[in-house]
Order: sequence, then C-alpha cells, then structure tokens
Amino acid sequence: MVNESKTREVPVRIPSGLVILDGDLVVTEGAQGIVVFAHGSGSSRQSPRNRYVASQLQAGGLATLLFDLLTPDEERADLRTGHLRFDIGLLARRLVDATDWLQQRDDTRQLGVGYFGASTGGGAALVAAAERPERVQAVVSRGGRPDLAGSALPRVQAPTLLIVGGADTPVIQMNRDAMAYLRSPHEIQIVPGATHLFEEPGTLEQVSSLARDWFQQYLHFAAEGARRTA
Repeated sequence: MVNESKTREVPVRIPSGLVILDGDLVVTEGAQGIVVFAHGSGSSRQSPRNRYVASQLQAGGLATLLFDLLTPDEERADLRTGHLRFDIGLLARRLVDATDWLQQRDDTRQLGVGYFGASTGGGAALVAAAERPERVQAVVSRGGRPDLAGSALPRVQAPTLLIVGGADTPVIQMNRDAMAYLRSPHEIQIVPGATHLFEEPGTLEQVSSLARDWFQQYLHFAAEGARRTA
C-alpha cells in the first residue's frame, strides 16, 4: 500500500496562452513517469472515472496530473454551445503546454510523460503526443475518439493502447479505423460488457489495470540517471 504522505495531492495552476488552467498534481516517491489526464467532452479534472484511474496509477507508483482543459468561463460557454469540447487543436495545445510546464518543475522534469485520454481527450492526447515525441512515451485512450486526431495519427511515436467497451459498438469501429493510421506500437483492448463510460461493475477496474501495466512498461526517466531534486 502506498504511503499517503508520499502521494499528497497539490493544487497547481498551469499557464496556457492567455489563460490559466487549474490542476491537481501528485508526485509519488520513486516514480519514473507521470501520467497527464485529458478528460472528455463536458467533463473536468473532477471526473470520478479519471480520478479513480489516477488513484490506481498512483498505487502502482506513477505520478499523475489531472487538470482542466477549459477555464470555468469556457466551460460555461461550452455548456451552451458545445463548440469547445470538439476543438481538438485547442485541447491538444493545452496538453502540450501542460507537458512543457512539467518540464520546468524540479520534481517532474526528469519523469517520462504518458497521456491518459478519455472520449474526445483521446484524440487530443494523440495530437499532443505527435507534437512532443521526445517527451511523450506512452498514450492510453479510454473510450476515446482517436479518429479525431486525423492527420496526426501517423506522426505519433508513443506506444498507444486503445481501450474500448465491448458494448460501445460505434466507438469500437472508430478506434479500429484509427489504428490503420498509427505507425507506433499499438494495441486495442475490448472490455466485455462495458458501455462508453465504463459504469458497469468491474469494468473501470479493468481499465485501470490495463493502463497501469501499459504505463509501467513504457514510462521511464526522461534523462538517463536523472533523479528528483525536490
């Protein structure tokens, strides 16, 4: 069991262009990698599903960053119009900015970076991974829309795991179609009986286990021999 004093959640503020994005950072003792979460449409860093997965990754020795891809004002506007949740370019830029921000911190700069994207966040994660191939070492998509990454897919270098619910038929096909364009190592895992949000008993546990194993396999110190100084 992970010592809770070693996994204290710290509120952070991440600059991105003209806005500041709120986040929650946990740096676990001995971590070799950090997983940045990209939530889905209409969600936020408070997503109970992503928070559950983050807790399981932390228990597996991984650091995590959950942050809001939209500001509170943008979220309110998006509730009315829905125009930002599918702006994959905007969401990906903010993921890139968060990745660059991690590189400026003493306690995270040496950690390999992974992305965990859900729904539209899956598409944004793949676009951002293509923009930072030297930093992003792995991507996991939960019920994601990798098809929304479009022309970025062949440029992704990070090993990519696509997790889809067995009852989420349209999204299964979208993921299979996107796989045809990925050039990096990739797999698809179908969770039997799960719908889009993985609300069925035991399904989110399966997602967490698959994601943890993937990140533990591929995340490592960004610089060989690097160690945390904070």
